[in-house]
Amino acid sequence: MQHRTIGDLMTRGVVRVRPDTPFKEVVGLLADHDVTALPVVDDLDQPLGVVSEADLLRTVVARPDPSGLPPSAGQPGGSVTEGKGNTAGELMTAPAVCARPEWTVVEAARLMDGEGVKRLPVTDEVGTLIGIVSRGDLLRVFLRRDEALRDEITRDVLTRTLGLAPTDVAVDVHEGRVSLKGRVETARLIPVIERLCRGVDGGVSVDTDLSHRVDDPSEARSPG
Repeated sequence: MQHRTIGDLMTRGVVRVRPDTPFKEVVGLLADHDVTALPVVDDLDQPLGVVSEADLLRTVVARPDPSGLPPSAGQPGGSVTEGKGNTAGELMTAPAVCARPEWTVVEAARLMDGEGVKRLPVTDEVGTLIGIVSRGDLLRVFLRRDEALRDEITRDVLTRTLGLAPTDVAVDVHEGRVSLKGRVETARLIPVIERLCRGVDGGVSVDTDLSHRVDDPSEARSPG
């Protein structure tokens, strides 16, 4: 089975900024390139952090309201400290949480979820920025057509990997939901089939109705 990697899904030619990039320039780059965040890199093009619209807005929220209204509950009052919040390096969320191009969608999704981030700069083996991957990029694998999923499961999982006959298991896919029905040789094979089918890119769920022809000899109880 060929899983799409982060290198396949990431955006290349990433717009990036330096730590000394001014506030207004960051805002302009976000608008010009229709993105919501930019990696902040050092002189070696290695990510230091990410500056996002949310980071910029925190600076705006901290400033006095021109109308004279006091801050709402939970909002900071007064202006930002002099010299703070004026450059990408002062505004960014750091350190950068990065992915590698050879990672699977599952690896990147788990890191995003665990770190509570919406995007991951992608770096090569020496830590140089080569791309960026977002939550939307990861979800693109679920745009695969049902026919493509069914063909991959039938051809690559059941026939090539497990050596099953085409008549052993019937595969049906609807809206990414995989249904398997049939009979295989032993009970031990059923969880293997389920696990491999769940690993196919673009599958939403796997439901099985599989029986087995013979008992596994290794599981048979000896006479007591």
